[in-house]
Amino acid sequence: MEKELNQLKNKYSIDWREFEIQSLFEKVPTKKLPYKAQDLKNIHDKIYCLPALTAGTLNQGLAYYVPREGATILKNVISVSANGANTGVMYYQPREFTVLQDSYAIKYIYDEPKPKHYIYLVSALQKSIAGRFNWSNKAGWERIKTELIKLPVKSYGEIAFDYIEEFVNTLEAERLATLEAYLQATGLKDVELNEAEAESLQRLGKTGGGEWKEFPIVELFTVKNTHNILSRDISKNSGKIPYLTASRENNSVGTYISYDESQIEEGNSIFIGGKTFVVTYQKNDYFSNDSHNLALYLKDYKQRTSENQLFFATSIYKSLAHRYSWGNSISNKKIQTDNIKLLVNSKGIPDYNLMNNIICATKKIVIKNVVEWLDKRIQATKQVILK
Repeated sequence: MEKELNQLKNKYSIDWREFEIQSLFEKVPTKKLPYKAQDLKNIHDKIYCLPALTAGTLNQGLAYYVPREGATILKNVISVSANGANTGVMYYQPREFTVLQDSYAIKYIYDEPKPKHYIYLVSALQKSIAGRFNWSNKAGWERIKTELIKLPVKSYGEIAFDYIEEFVNTLEAERLATLEAYLQATGLKDVELNEAEAESLQRLGKTGGGEWKEFPIVELFTVKNTHNILSRDISKNSGKIPYLTASRENNSVGTYISYDESQIEEGNSIFIGGKTFVVTYQKNDYFSNDSHNLALYLKDYKQRTSENQLFFATSIYKSLAHRYSWGNSISNKKIQTDNIKLLVNSKGIPDYNLMNNIICATKKIVIKNVVEWLDKRIQATKQVILK
């Protein structure tokens, strides 16, 4: 791949130049909406149908929906998170959305770039501000606009968008080929549901969605406070053990470190980011940052399969997300009185087999969609791959 990218650079006679962000981008003015995230739905309906941008990373920051009436409709711009643990996180937004809170949108000042140009520009912008902003130094427009962004230019100084497009195409082709090889090697292209998996989805799809029952979390789990390791006390990429944060990105893994092993948290558990209420399943042992996080260990050890715990993690998030927010974070004390809904059998106890099969079926359906998308993309980019 390095050889191909060097050839591409030579083909276009590329040089590099630094630009102030504000010389290329401008903040998009938006109307202030009278909604708070905690009061909104995270599913759309006929009225609440416009995705709204917040400071989160779930679904590219578009975690809630608002009415279209009175909203500023945005499209083909870059969103910027301006608060919390994700401050400075950017995404290219190709579809319609609006800005809700703790975030904003910027756009290229000149002619509207193509989607692949924007994908490259987002990466360059993200790299230019990486590590410069945090909780106490938020990535607002007035702070980032004077940062420098490094871009490829032609001999006369114009941004080399033709090179950028071919660069992105080349990377995409390489990634597609790698993904196809991985799916073949692991046998993941076999996505047919077995009888138990198909039946589990049928039961879930029936009126009422199966039999559900509420359980106190502490009846099912042992809840522990994690250790609080400050980011300033670690060396990034210094080891092989995950260092977890309260971010949704990369399953909450911020980096991999070597550190005091007495502060390792046991894996095969559910991790809750205390300040942001991010809920993830952690297969391996890990270190925890200082976001007042929780670790939940299923008391029935025999049922600690990855599939069951993925179901539990989803159920915990769906059951409690409406209760906790940045200003009202979860804690060990609060969770003692919280309940979650689970599928149960005829005896009224958690139906672990059913939950396990639902997750297995869901995995296969997702992989099937990936395979179908991959086949279409490979056909569309076959000429690039041959090059």
